[in-house]
Amino acid sequence: MTASARPHVMIPRQLTVGVLGAGRVGAVLAAALGRAGHRVVAAAGVSTAARDRIDRLLPGTAVLPADEVARAATDLLLVAVPDDALAEVVTGLARTGVLRPGQVVAHTSGAHGLDVLAPAEAVGAYPLALHPAMTFTGTAEDLHRLPGISYGVTVPEPLRPFAVRLVADLGGVPEWVAGPDRPLYHAALAHGANHLVTLVNEAADLLRAAGVAEPAKVLGPLLRAALDNSLRLGDAALTGPVSRGDAGTIARHLDRLAATAPESVPGYLALARRTADRAIAAGRLRPADADFLLGVLADRDRKVAAA
Repeated sequence: MTASARPHVMIPRQLTVGVLGAGRVGAVLAAALGRAGHRVVAAAGVSTAARDRIDRLLPGTAVLPADEVARAATDLLLVAVPDDALAEVVTGLARTGVLRPGQVVAHTSGAHGLDVLAPAEAVGAYPLALHPAMTFTGTAEDLHRLPGISYGVTVPEPLRPFAVRLVADLGGVPEWVAGPDRPLYHAALAHGANHLVTLVNEAADLLRAAGVAEPAKVLGPLLRAALDNSLRLGDAALTGPVSRGDAGTIARHLDRLAATAPESVPGYLALARRTADRAIAAGRLRPADADFLLGVLADRDRKVAAA
């Protein structure tokens, strides 16, 4: 019987937990569950860094092979392995017979839903997709960032009360994401957070090239204000030469970038075009004022493609 067909899911208040993958996410979430009063009894970690995280964040927790961790985690098995390895790990555990009926098997992947947990569900385990919308360093510092964050949750209906309780124990808020929508959900987070890191570091590199000794001092106030305005105002927060249609300024940017940091030109062009599209749609840039600007971008695009 699948989890969706079970009328009641009885899981003890204090959970016996094991974690597979003591990386930045798994070790921190397991530590948070331990602080919430659950028993984190076993963890699997192969690398030196993983063993170090277990020592620091999960002191006293047994370090065991993956199959033994799965056996020990009688209530909740947290599978925090890379996305591309998840299916193989779950399938292997199911085949070796270490999963048990009534055990919750939860993965922390943002991109995957419940389908990847089908082998676990087939042997009677409850499937749960639980993705924290947060960036992790794998240190105790992360524990202070967890209160109030969102978790992208996909779960069969009978397990929903358990998911609510688990997320609350982690100090978070559930966001219910349908299985087919998880790749889009995860793309949004990766596009916003991971690409932001790349963008900020590119900007810092360019400032250094312009002679600015401490780029963080220049960028910090600007980027914090831009982020705050964007979250509050949406596209109304757009400022700068693209939103004004200043094609000459953009052309000078591109000339200097081509000479100083040619690897940054394609990214600048792509973001400038997308910014222009959004500025036009939001009424921040009149189409007539955008014509020359879009022509400059298209011309530079052709030169990049021809190079």
